[in-house]
Amino acid sequence: MLKVGLLVGRERSFPNALIEEINKRNQSVTADYIRVGEVASNMACPYQVIIDRISHEVPFYQTYLKTATLSGTVVINNPFWRMADDKFFGTALVEKLGVAVPKTVVLPMHSYMEGISAESLSNLKFPLNWQAVIEYIGLPAFLKPHWGGGWKAVNRVNTLEELLFHYNQSGQLCMMLQEFIDWQQYVRCICIGKKEILITNWDPRKPHFERYRGTDQTLEPNLEERIRIDAIKINEALGYDMNTVEFAVRDNIPYAIDFMNSAPDFDISSLTEKYFPWVINKMADLVIESAKSAVEKKTSYRWNQLMKI
Repeated sequence: MLKVGLLVGRERSFPNALIEEINKRNQSVTADYIRVGEVASNMACPYQVIIDRISHEVPFYQTYLKTATLSGTVVINNPFWRMADDKFFGTALVEKLGVAVPKTVVLPMHSYMEGISAESLSNLKFPLNWQAVIEYIGLPAFLKPHWGGGWKAVNRVNTLEELLFHYNQSGQLCMMLQEFIDWQQYVRCICIGKKEILITNWDPRKPHFERYRGTDQTLEPNLEERIRIDAIKINEALGYDMNTVEFAVRDNIPYAIDFMNSAPDFDISSLTEKYFPWVINKMADLVIESAKSAVEKKTSYRWNQLMKI
């Protein structure tokens, strides 16, 4: 019997439903919750697939997951990608692929850890040319961390004074400033297995649990196809098999706004009954297929090959 393990935080509706769906299909694949304590360097992971929903918040799990791949375990999403990516690099990457993105700059950190002196920062320009930054990005704009999620430390700034105020509060976070897209339509793509794309109505202006409950909007067919293709490009470039990708549509151009959600909110209270069953069904398909293919895969112990698991 092939084994699938779920590594989760507080969520229950998504993992419980996925475990039930996998186990009832009679595909010689069984799913359950992982229990992990101390980990030896020569551990043999008993799971063919692990679905990671929490390692971004628990660093110990990152080490466990990377070590599990040495046993041939497929981790969704790939732990090597998750630790290597950041929002600014991701923006630069997808822009190279021809996906429209807001104008974005990354900024030197405001503060540094103890022991970093002025001599340590001799390569940095100082002071920053804030006026040039504003002229390039425009106002209003969003100041946000180049790594992270959950709208933590994200602020809309309308003036240079507001930008400097929030930047001065950012401490050791590496921040980026991003153009505000005054959109006419906004969609969120739920992405499973890189190419399964469900384009949903989603309104970021609403309270968290109301965002999928908006009035249905119609996308012009060519625009819908472009969004689908762009979402696939993003997932393939980032190596994500579980993601959500958001597009703000301005003047019929879809701008990729938020597309690095490797542990997206799949709770039924957020997705609603409208989208939740699709996610469970597609995730079960992906996991079962991945478990069966894992037993035929030869593990490589080169770092660059582990990025491709």
